[in-house]
Amino acid sequence: MSRVLVVGCGGREHAIAYKFYKEGHEVYMIGINPAVEEFGICAEIEEKEIPNYALENKIDLVFVGPEIPLVNGLIDKLQEKNIKAFGPSKKAAQLEGSKVFSKMMMKKYNIPTAKHKSFSKYEDAKDYLEKQSMPVVLKADGLAAGKGVVIVYTMEEARYELKEMMCHAKFSEAGASVVIEEFLQGEEFSLMCFVSDKKVYPMEIAQDHKRAFDNDKGLNTGGMGAYLPLKKITQEDINQGVEKVVQPIVNAMSEEGMPFYGILYAGLMKCVDGVKTIEFNVRFGDPESEVLLLKLESSLYEIANNIIEGKEIELKWNSNACIGVVLAAKGYPEKSKKGGIIKGLEKLTTPVFHMGTKKINDEIVVNGGRVLLICASGKDLPEARQKVYNEIGKIESEDLFFRTDIGHLSL
Repeated sequence: MSRVLVVGCGGREHAIAYKFYKEGHEVYMIGINPAVEEFGICAEIEEKEIPNYALENKIDLVFVGPEIPLVNGLIDKLQEKNIKAFGPSKKAAQLEGSKVFSKMMMKKYNIPTAKHKSFSKYEDAKDYLEKQSMPVVLKADGLAAGKGVVIVYTMEEARYELKEMMCHAKFSEAGASVVIEEFLQGEEFSLMCFVSDKKVYPMEIAQDHKRAFDNDKGLNTGGMGAYLPLKKITQEDINQGVEKVVQPIVNAMSEEGMPFYGILYAGLMKCVDGVKTIEFNVRFGDPESEVLLLKLESSLYEIANNIIEGKEIELKWNSNACIGVVLAAKGYPEKSKKGGIIKGLEKLTTPVFHMGTKKINDEIVVNGGRVLLICASGKDLPEARQKVYNEIGKIESEDLFFRTDIGHLSL
């Protein structure tokens, strides 16, 4: 039995910790997740204290879940102390940490993406915007918890959002620089790959529903649910994503002296003229990873270990269809309610991942944002879908909402 430390305490990290636990490892977590406390040890410590905590607790592997510690260079700091850590270096994590850097790399290495331009001065951005046809996409350069992307449909809305980002710090420092890009149309899919320098191991693909409400209405969120398999994405599309996007970018990172180790998430769009890149993330997507990890038969510990050591890996998956539906706090993704008690969780028979909960006086309560991800598997998607919505019906809370159409796109 090995000791694994998972950095982060959201739904994605709960799913990672749960997978390690099911594989028979001793699980530690940075941050408090009430569900993980049932089988592991949770510690609330600052990021700078993590290397010493790992040494003190004789941790065999550190697995970093969220993007912020990766962009801050936590992997480098752990490796300096000879602690085995899974994830990209600070330099490689720029692929997610800076939209401007990411777009510059795509342009330099001819990786297909939307037509775009980057700006650090508001007046220059405004002048460029005035010449664009709507809709366009405005992206904050830095990290904004999955919310730094705004699709605008009128020039009036575009001017307002640009000013909010660059002049009124809508996304704090993340929006000091912006990327303005053309709006792509097509079928979106998430292609995540385990990467060991220039070796790419594609995972199965999932689709995330980004908008807050049914029928893709409402604001962009961190993701309201995910499912697989996808009927509208062919093996040819996946091959194109690997050959024209993922392989070229990891080769480029190696060329530039910042080889990539870890998980590379390519957000892709199947357009009429081929697959194009929407974004790169440098870690598991959330909520896609939760459904993917329920399908992964291979040992996550062995995969991470082998990638760190530069060894080959083999990925095995079960044949189930899988779906996860997010229950979010009312008001999300803007100001969300906290404190409401959630009842009925003990009645659920399928996996539940805690994204934003807290335990107060032995009750599980809403802690804001995305709160729970209820998952289900089945022989096909309709079966999994029916199961997941039946399970959601057992939960009692007036402070949560969810989409009723997750997975409908593939049915």
